[in-house]
Amino acid sequence: MADTDPLAAGHDDYCRGYSADVDTIREQEYPLLNETTYLDHAGTTLYAKSLIESYSRDMTSNLLGNPHSISLSSQLSTQRTDDIRLRMLRFFNADPEEFDMVFVANATAAVKLVADSLRDSDHGGFWYGYHVDAHTSIVGVRELADLGHQCFQSDADVEKWISELSADQTKAPKLFAYPAQSNMNGRRLPLCWGKKVRAAANDGPGNVYTLLDAASLVSTAPLDLGTAAPDFTALSFYKIFGFPDLGALIVRKSAARAFERRRFFGGGTVDMVIASGAQWHAKKEASIHERLEDGTLPFHSIIALDSALKTHTELYGSMTNISAHTGFLAKQLNDRLCSLRHCNDTKVCHVYQPASAYGDPITQGPIIAFNMRNSRGEWIGKTEVEKLALVQNIQIRTGTVCNPGGTALCLGWTGPELRQNYSSGVRCGDNNDVLNGRPTGILRVSLGAMTSMKDLDSLMAFIEEFYVEKIPPLVTLDPPLGGNGFPASHFYVESLMVYPIKSCGAFKIPDGKRWEVKKEGLAWDREWCLIHQGTGAALSQKKYPRMALVRPHLDLDRGVLSITCGTIAADQVSLDISLGWEDTSLVSTSMCTSSTKKSTTVCGDQIPLHAYSSPVVSAFFSDFLGVPCTLARFSSQTANRYSRPPRIPAWRNRFRKFVMPGSFPPDLPPPVRDQGPPLQLANEMPILVVSRSSVNRLNETIKANTRHGAGVSKAVAADVFRGNIVVAERLAQLGDTEQPYSEDHWSQFHIGPEQLRFDALGACERCQMVCIDQFTGVRRSEPLSTLAKTRSINGRISFGRYAALSEEEMEAFESEAPDRRTVMVGDLVVPTYDDH
Repeated sequence: MADTDPLAAGHDDYCRGYSADVDTIREQEYPLLNETTYLDHAGTTLYAKSLIESYSRDMTSNLLGNPHSISLSSQLSTQRTDDIRLRMLRFFNADPEEFDMVFVANATAAVKLVADSLRDSDHGGFWYGYHVDAHTSIVGVRELADLGHQCFQSDADVEKWISELSADQTKAPKLFAYPAQSNMNGRRLPLCWGKKVRAAANDGPGNVYTLLDAASLVSTAPLDLGTAAPDFTALSFYKIFGFPDLGALIVRKSAARAFERRRFFGGGTVDMVIASGAQWHAKKEASIHERLEDGTLPFHSIIALDSALKTHTELYGSMTNISAHTGFLAKQLNDRLCSLRHCNDTKVCHVYQPASAYGDPITQGPIIAFNMRNSRGEWIGKTEVEKLALVQNIQIRTGTVCNPGGTALCLGWTGPELRQNYSSGVRCGDNNDVLNGRPTGILRVSLGAMTSMKDLDSLMAFIEEFYVEKIPPLVTLDPPLGGNGFPASHFYVESLMVYPIKSCGAFKIPDGKRWEVKKEGLAWDREWCLIHQGTGAALSQKKYPRMALVRPHLDLDRGVLSITCGTIAADQVSLDISLGWEDTSLVSTSMCTSSTKKSTTVCGDQIPLHAYSSPVVSAFFSDFLGVPCTLARFSSQTANRYSRPPRIPAWRNRFRKFVMPGSFPPDLPPPVRDQGPPLQLANEMPILVVSRSSVNRLNETIKANTRHGAGVSKAVAADVFRGNIVVAERLAQLGDTEQPYSEDHWSQFHIGPEQLRFDALGACERCQMVCIDQFTGVRRSEPLSTLAKTRSINGRISFGRYAALSEEEMEAFESEAPDRRTVMVGDLVVPTYDDH
């Protein structure tokens, strides 16, 4: 095994039974893993290249028709489906005399099929019990259990319930569901419960059923249904093979009575139906799957299992081999994570499973759930870790990972506390990482058949570089101060930018041009946005980096917004949009472009807007970005010669009242002010100020940390921070030095001869969007990688300062001439510093 870690090479379980060394398999079968560390196999494992090639040959070599026919092509589909059904039953050691397999969309669909059938019981529904470690889909069944439900908080609770089951028999059906393996931390639960429940209920009416969620387990371990099998087993094949996207419900034939009262039927599941008159139909009786597989089967996907199983066996030999390989790696990773220490000997990682669990395939799978702390014992936010991992090409999962009970139990959250968190604004997938000193979610690393020791090395190198403190942390991020506080600096406006289309390129305000400042920020800033034509959600550079190459130009003399796309002038296309609300026609064509009033989701809020309905407009952006979208305009909030009078409600505070929805910076959380309550609306601060001195210092740090001979400069332009106002320093005399990050301490500043007053509101928190080069649209690792080491404040990466017109300016807004409220390149900037 050339170039393989010595520890792995000397261990029998590493790649045991594989067709080749795992690195060789990856190179040949998973080329998309080059330069990527994929550690989210619990979400889905990856499909092999030869699987897709084999499936493609199969599809182009055979004529396959709808199975509900007697044609030759139909019969071929039926034959292939029957053969694969049998092969997959044997894959799980399920005797076809005792079990049947029902193909469904995914494991969730399998779970729902059981629940829907029991809900139609003659006894008014069913009673439901489920384990706290269950996936969300298992928890969701309780909403259909009209006869009550119970969440078992531990294995001991389950065992106690089973022991009392014989004395608690009723005619109404009961269903107990549990995961074979927790998708949160990989803990493997007792598979014997199915057999125990049947034995305990043996003297009753035979209406106590067990449902096993095997989706997480089968991705890396063999499932043997020949011994203690439950009545129903739900799983997804993409968890095992990566493709196809298909699931199955494996039914013990003796439990088929659970489906007898199922009311719904679809095409293919009945022998005869009377459509009018008497309400009567006759279900098919030949097999369980014929009665339950409604409509036309996804027969192409089912046939893909043929190639999937063949390829999987050729590469890895067996699920036992995969279990040994991933189990070895999981133990290695857990040991390495647990050994990490900060400079003061405090632990870096808190793993939510005991170290002794890893290495035992009976009790533990290859999933590690953990969180990290800094040297002061403070939790490191999951969102910040995920952002930084993304730019390092490391893919992990964060949050509650669709396991609400297990995650809450590990993190110590009670039900009332979670309700309170929700009332406070916490939502699935948001960046509320730590509340009341506790994490709201976890970091999850899950391994798969093609995971290698190099993946573990990459993850460990990432954690050690960014989160293991090797020297005591600095007390503050303040720049050096003299005895009289900050040295006098002469700041001025180096450049001004507005972003007419949210998340697209900047329009640089020409030198010598005074630019109006409105209540919501600089004039024309984020007046438009691009929305997805299917979802209505506003697009952002974070998902579509090419938006940086959509460059708007404000031509106020002609009254148009001129937009170009692309990098090379010769290849650019352009579009002109009227700045006026009354005339929304395309200036460059004779086609009328009407606008339709809609609403979109911008930074979590529903925002009214007008979407351009012309196919010319939508095609212009859709063709360039490769996503179906169109241009939309926010309802104007202040009047100018182009816009309509404002129609806005009374907002809850002065910022919410005057801020234009979606204004800068996009896709970022709200700033936290030093005093007073936090601002209410995320991503809606009027102005962002960026310091040239701070950019220079950051680039010095980036260059100092760049390996000699790396070739490509990693220095960044100020444009990546998408500031509205870039301020620079005029050094008074030779020998003076710049004051980077002094803007962190501004409380207020004046700009220009009229001394227009602004409040400095708070630090701008940064995400991976700053890694997109605004001139090429290419994503890279800097500057977020360096910012994470040098500008992490209270677990948040910050750079730049939010600002808005001061309270005094707002109060005098209507009484003063707008000419006074302007800024221009070259204007003097006079800051006022916080008290020290």
